[in-house]
Amino acid sequence: MSNPQQIKRDDVQNRRGSRQTQIDRVGVKDILHPAVVKDRNGGEQQTVARFSLCVSLPRHFKGTHMSRFMEILNLHEHATVRSFHEMLFEIKDKLEAETSHVEMSFPYFIEKSAPISRVRSLMDYNVTFIGRLERDDLQVKIRVAVPATSLCPCSRGISDYGAHSQRSLITATVHIRGFIWIEELVELVEQEASCDLYGILKRPDEKYVTERAYDNPKFVEDIVRDVAGRLNADDRIAAYTVESENLESIHNHSAYAVIEKDKTPNTEY
Repeated sequence: MSNPQQIKRDDVQNRRGSRQTQIDRVGVKDILHPAVVKDRNGGEQQTVARFSLCVSLPRHFKGTHMSRFMEILNLHEHATVRSFHEMLFEIKDKLEAETSHVEMSFPYFIEKSAPISRVRSLMDYNVTFIGRLERDDLQVKIRVAVPATSLCPCSRGISDYGAHSQRSLITATVHIRGFIWIEELVELVEQEASCDLYGILKRPDEKYVTERAYDNPKFVEDIVRDVAGRLNADDRIAAYTVESENLESIHNHSAYAVIEKDKTPNTEY
């Protein structure tokens, strides 16, 4: 009987691919890993991020080395924005790929004061860093998902009293060419909703936000156009996708709109 240690094992992943079809992204996804993110006030937030790590795979390779992604991630005991960038280069080099792709999603907390009582509370936002390294070209995007209030202009216009409002989820994905704080993106989006949300509201605050939304009605189309206008005016942003989904309160469906734009001349995506 052969000694198992003497058996020659074939590295199947390194075999030549027979289909001659390149894969755009292959790797591992939905890995939970500790992370630390700096905030605008000079502090740090310790969180748990969900990672996806991928590379392109040329047509002549049968498979990639999945364990190497995990090895690279675990070299960074607590992932940071800096290590997020480092991982893109490490993955590309160690897996000998032309392109690497890393996504890092995490909850991010911002302290807000209620508009009248000024009572403080935390609001959570879903944030994603998206990185792509192709040869020596590094591109980084930030996505923020911002819950807000929208009030229907049509409902207000046809009703003798009241108007229906709904929770909206406004998502901005921006390709940055300069530094920008997460807080700045969140505030930019919130300012273009009918009204923003708060963790704690006292009765005077509830009166304010209700009347604020009533005085600032917006269709889903208005929201994405107004956010796009703000993004167009910011030179730190090279391209963007802005989406709004209004979770209708009087319909069994959502209203939805999206604008995608590359701000380089004569180019849209």
